[in-house]
Amino acid sequence: MMTNEPLIIKRRGEDGTKVISVRIREETLAELDRIAKECSYSRNEIINIILEYGVENVEIK
Repeated sequence: MMTNEPLIIKRRGEDGTKVISVRIREETLAELDRIAKECSYSRNEIINIILEYGVENVEIK
C-alpha cells in the first residue's frame, strides 16, 4: 500500500559538511590513498577521520 509521505531530499551542504579545496603534497596524497584502499574507506572518509582525530587531540604550546 502506498503512502502519501513526501520524499525529502536535502540540498548539498545541509548535512553539516562543507566542500573545501586544499593543497596537499603528492606524497601525502599517495599515503592517504594507500590507507584508504587498505581499510576499504574512501579518501574523503580517511581524511575526515584523520582531521577529526587531529582537531580533538591537538595541543598548542
